[in-house]
Amino acid sequence: MSHVLSAVAWPYANGPRHLGHVAGFGVPSDVFSRYMRMAGHDVLMVSGSDEHGTPILVQADKAGLSPQEFIDENHRVIAEDLTALGVSYDLYTRTTTANHHHVVQQMFLACHANGYMVEQTQRVAISPSTGRTLPDRYIEGTCPICGYTEARGDQCDSCGNQLDPADLLDPRSKINGETPEFTDTQHFFLDLPALAGALGEWLDGREASGLWRPNVIKFSQNILEEIRPRAMTRDIDWGITVPLPGWAENPTKKLYVWFDAVIGYLSASVEWARRLPGDQDDRWRDWWNDPQTLSYYFMGKDNITFHSQIWPAEMIAHNGHGAKGGEQGPYGELNLPTEVVSSEFLTMEGRQFSTSRSVVIYVRDVLERYQPDALRYFLSAGAPETADSDFNWPEFVKRTNTELVAGWGNLVNRTATMIAKSFGEVPAAGPLEDVDRALLQQVSEGFDTVGGLIATHKQKAALGEAMRLVGEANAYVSTTEPFKLKGDDQRERLGTVLHVLAQAVVDLNTILSPYLPHSSTAVHRAMGGDGVFQPMPRVDSVPDLDDPSRPPYPVITGDYSGAPRWAHRPVVVGAPVARPTPIFVKLDPSVVDEERARLGLVQAEAAV
Repeated sequence: MSHVLSAVAWPYANGPRHLGHVAGFGVPSDVFSRYMRMAGHDVLMVSGSDEHGTPILVQADKAGLSPQEFIDENHRVIAEDLTALGVSYDLYTRTTTANHHHVVQQMFLACHANGYMVEQTQRVAISPSTGRTLPDRYIEGTCPICGYTEARGDQCDSCGNQLDPADLLDPRSKINGETPEFTDTQHFFLDLPALAGALGEWLDGREASGLWRPNVIKFSQNILEEIRPRAMTRDIDWGITVPLPGWAENPTKKLYVWFDAVIGYLSASVEWARRLPGDQDDRWRDWWNDPQTLSYYFMGKDNITFHSQIWPAEMIAHNGHGAKGGEQGPYGELNLPTEVVSSEFLTMEGRQFSTSRSVVIYVRDVLERYQPDALRYFLSAGAPETADSDFNWPEFVKRTNTELVAGWGNLVNRTATMIAKSFGEVPAAGPLEDVDRALLQQVSEGFDTVGGLIATHKQKAALGEAMRLVGEANAYVSTTEPFKLKGDDQRERLGTVLHVLAQAVVDLNTILSPYLPHSSTAVHRAMGGDGVFQPMPRVDSVPDLDDPSRPPYPVITGDYSGAPRWAHRPVVVGAPVARPTPIFVKLDPSVVDEERARLGLVQAEAAV
């Protein structure tokens, strides 16, 4: 058994999550984490809500709320939605905890002590009408590198390069369209050029491993060519205090959200350990200081820079490596990522998801109307692993009805129905024929094949292979025709065929359960099992560990020790099997027009 850190991108707490978000970080990280637990690894899966930054201030003002009230509501909604989706976090927390603030400040002090935080002058954007600093993401203009006309002040979504607002050509405020004014101010910068050599050496080693997706490793190496110091403080009164004399007393200078959010992986691990019963406060070190630990970071492609450059650079600086050397920081020798698992974009009906442009489908809305496993299945089967993919309602209905309902659901339903009708319990097998052995062997081999694909982040191919095996099991029914074995002299053969089918369903349920954790319990019980098959997450309300004056807040957690083993499990002969109810809900074709009408697509197309 090895330690595996599953580090999941932190959703920004400016509103509910949409399908594009969970397609990139939520479902892939959960499928992987559930599989790794089943394979016998000690998994720590952490994340939380990213709650600092000027955009929070701007949107809180618009909503007529304080920043704390605004993020409290959004954090709760995000936690509830991810729990309903079944994402099995060991801890999903938030960046406004006293624990997180302390860890971030300690990381800053370590980087500063080793000379990697340097004070420089920066030009910042000011709103002429309000006098407030404009958030980078609320400044739009033309990218000076690729010419994209809707580049943001912090990053160009077209070429992926990091930017400063002052870099943009023809900058304008996205809040009111005015042209920002720029003024000089002092800030701390992370000295990335002094860390570039160590970053390059690490990335070259990752490339040599052959593990990373080619687009991710190449992009990560390419951005090293234009590396420069990056500001890690901001002129803002909402954030984490800079822990240095002269700075700590200034209420308008805070650590930048770029610096603090990625440290959340570490701070969440620390918080998780501190919340364990008994004296286990240092348990987090098993996932961060043990060089044998494997660590995987899940996100969409717009976050690659933060995970293959900013966060590794912060860890290298803390560890005392890089061109300036230094002393190891208080958190020991922190492990750099084993792999940055980045997905491409999920589009919606052919358009890029955009909350600001109302091109969006929220997770909560889908889960209110459809089964969570239907959504998980669709996002996995059409995952944007190495290329953009599209969520559209006709395909969602088609895949649900033809693959989940008519494929997997039908196999489970008719197997249980035939067993219930003819035996009432899982029958014993008589002599096996070649056709029986062939199916059992194929399904048994699926553990290695599907497991190997999930472990190497080829989840779409893994699900495709699992569903191919479902197809083989359905073909076995057509070949053996158990519904025609009605004579007394055929009863032993009928029992054998149904035993083989029950065994195939039991093993396929194990193989599919990382993707379909909610329905796996229903399948398990349909074959005579009891209890919960895949443990599910829950939302707990917890007190702040270090500041009792703060109100309790929701976290996602769970006990996943009861996860099934990733292995063939012999079906229990004699287990009672009753006539089942359908596992999955067949969708009426009218769903397509209803959902497209909600998005305004039907009216828009009619007007063309």
